[in-house]
Amino acid sequence: MFRGLHNINLDSKGRLAIPTKYRESLVALCGAQLIATIDTEERCLLVYPRPVWEPIQEQIESLPSFNPAARRIQRLLIGYATDIELDGSGRVLLPQPLRDHAELEKECVLVGQGKKFELWSKCLWESRRDEYLGGDQGGQVLPDQMQSLSL
Repeated sequence: MFRGLHNINLDSKGRLAIPTKYRESLVALCGAQLIATIDTEERCLLVYPRPVWEPIQEQIESLPSFNPAARRIQRLLIGYATDIELDGSGRVLLPQPLRDHAELEKECVLVGQGKKFELWSKCLWESRRDEYLGGDQGGQVLPDQMQSLSL
């Protein structure tokens, strides 16, 4: 559903306009109710339609609470999860703690990821994109499922 890159601006109040092409489908899918949370591995935000986020949160909550890695994920993903809503102008207000985590300033990039968006500062996105395009995988190996994929 969500794909492509969109350069967008954050205003001085912490609001950004969701691209017009997504607004109608977001209203139909989730009544304009979104959830934003931090990415635990990157300096970006994850933005989900509420019905997509709810089963994810249930899975996170069901992780074993005595496992330190699971507790870390629970604390970060659920702890930062924030309800946001499209206003009449198609904008959302991002709370300061989320903006701080992703180092969001005026220029941002909204990256479609299928069922969710990633929201990046333009500067961080361009740096990360250049690493990806330069072949720096940080020692990561493609998952087996990707090995048989034809593009």
